[in-house]
Amino acid sequence: MPNLPDVVLWSIPAFVLLTVLEIVSYRLHPDEDAAGYETKDAVTSVSMGLGSIGFDLLWKIPIVAIYMAVYELTPARVPLLWWTIPLMLLAQDFFYYWSHRGHHVIRILWACHVVHHSSRKFNLTTALRQPWTSLTVWPFYLPLIACGVHPAALAFCSSANLVYQFWVHTERVGKLPRPFEYVLNTPSHHRVHHASQGGYLDRNFGGILILWDRLFGSFAAETERPVYGLTKNIETYNPLRVATHEYAAIVRDVRAATSWRERAGRIFRGPGWQPRRPAEPGVTGQAGQAGQTQEAAAGQAA
Repeated sequence: MPNLPDVVLWSIPAFVLLTVLEIVSYRLHPDEDAAGYETKDAVTSVSMGLGSIGFDLLWKIPIVAIYMAVYELTPARVPLLWWTIPLMLLAQDFFYYWSHRGHHVIRILWACHVVHHSSRKFNLTTALRQPWTSLTVWPFYLPLIACGVHPAALAFCSSANLVYQFWVHTERVGKLPRPFEYVLNTPSHHRVHHASQGGYLDRNFGGILILWDRLFGSFAAETERPVYGLTKNIETYNPLRVATHEYAAIVRDVRAATSWRERAGRIFRGPGWQPRRPAEPGVTGQAGQAGQTQEAAAGQAA
């Protein structure tokens, strides 16, 4: 396998330049309705990004070992050619969609990804607010390795996907021409993804392409102005707490659970899942069932 460029490393100067330009644009042309920048928030996002680099190096040791073991066991081989690279990028983006979606609907995975959504700002530094526990991502790409994609090629495709998503974290770019908006993940689509309004929750999971969301029913267009952050925001700029707060919440909920079924639900169901509680005395029949259904729906929305 030939050496492939480190796309993220080569993109760092562009990240810095674009961020500076975005900050300057807010200074020259303020937008009172935009989330904009806040120094503490931006510092936290950059700190999370720097921390994720170190932790990713740690997690890569067991992940690469597993990937290489699977790669050696499979008889398939995908050669690195000019026409296979776009196909591998397309396949990686497809599995990224399902990884991203899974990290929104399974709470133990959400505990990792919630870090990226924890800012109430939306700017290019938000793209750097990455988790420190990305060990939960690797299983989603095992089918690619089993089909003969070399782990180094997968790493290249994943890095390219990550670099692409940097520029979609901005409010300074409006909607693009319709053909681009229909096919690609754009700032407009990603603003929806980071919004906390009910109609925007768990939408637009695509990395490079938004076609997956259109195909699998998770697309939502930007209509009203997004309100960024979580449905229940965290009041901290401490990177360690940002990285671990949902894991701590899961531990508290599991300790308070009254059954093994509830404990499993607190870990593997959606982030807002609530167990069904017995109906109160005097509430029977369909009325009691409706109350339980409404409670469950409220938990999912949270």
